[in-house]
Amino acid sequence: MKICHLTSVHPHNDTRIFIKECRSLAVSGYEVHLVVPGAPDSVIDGVQLHGVSKENGNRLRRMTKTVDRVLKKGFEIDADVYHFHDPELIPAGLKLKKAGKKVIYDVHEDVPRQILSKKWLPSYLRKGISAAFEQFENRAARKFDAILAATPHIRDRFLTLGCQARDVNNYPILEELKIDNVSWAEKENAACYVGGITAIRGIREMVEALQFTESVSLLLGGKFVTASERDMVAALPGWAKVDELGYVNREGVKEIYRKSKAGLVVLHPTINYIDALPVKMFEYMAAGLPVIASNFPLWEGIIVEKGKCGLCVDPLNPRQIASAIQWLVDHPEEAERMGENGRKAVETEYNWERENEKLLAVYESLA
Repeated sequence: MKICHLTSVHPHNDTRIFIKECRSLAVSGYEVHLVVPGAPDSVIDGVQLHGVSKENGNRLRRMTKTVDRVLKKGFEIDADVYHFHDPELIPAGLKLKKAGKKVIYDVHEDVPRQILSKKWLPSYLRKGISAAFEQFENRAARKFDAILAATPHIRDRFLTLGCQARDVNNYPILEELKIDNVSWAEKENAACYVGGITAIRGIREMVEALQFTESVSLLLGGKFVTASERDMVAALPGWAKVDELGYVNREGVKEIYRKSKAGLVVLHPTINYIDALPVKMFEYMAAGLPVIASNFPLWEGIIVEKGKCGLCVDPLNPRQIASAIQWLVDHPEEAERMGENGRKAVETEYNWERENEKLLAVYESLA
């Protein structure tokens, strides 16, 4: 079966799309193509990449011209199954269905709820846009052959519509982040955060927390979404304890985890985060790090009640975040035990190898 993945937004080496889904399908014997703006035209790990030109810095042009180029290249490939990853590609998915193709919609986010927290949209327009998009997405979803959801919460929403929906969670690959031969005493007195850096993901509170800790630093991997947010955070007293590392590749991520004694995922309590399963939380667990996470009920169940692999805090309270960091630094035996518990949870439940079985089952059903 010839498969074509389509994205107009993500990079060609995206963790979910390329590293996990496309490579897994190629290893299983499928002919896999991936159309991505700005990608090199080459074969990497058995996946044929097809680059198209992209529009930079203009959302509307990306959602029109870039989407058109992605769809045109997709049609040229003439695959049996098309698997698209961005809500702006829904019209393209409908055109592919009309042409008689089998189509999978991979839903990474609960977009209607995500729209409600978009700062670039005027607040008085968000509810109306969210409701209109949800109606459009619901109608389109019923026409696709399968829905792959990044969380059970998203899956359940589409199941209520009568869709063929399956959750394929974005859990880590078992061996990728496993860290061997490092003692807890060799680690730095540091917590870490790796990912996109924005106010809504808690960067201000993380930096403010540092001023309430003793001899603790923050290893910060990733890029600020806007320069203004970086300027705001860099002016805080805690910034002196931040080691800003910028973008890091997967080996760089592993090195950050090797040095750290805790991983931070203190996302703000917005409607689209409360039921999310952020990949970084499970990556910290895979690397044997205790997790300091927002005190959302879903996360408390995973981290505190079930896994006993970290601490949950009010993400809007820098002093609580600081207390959790300091406690883990001051109690190395308990912190190491939490890290071991997290690693065991990933090995038994929260890993890509189990999720890959679901992915392959969906493709087998389409065959």
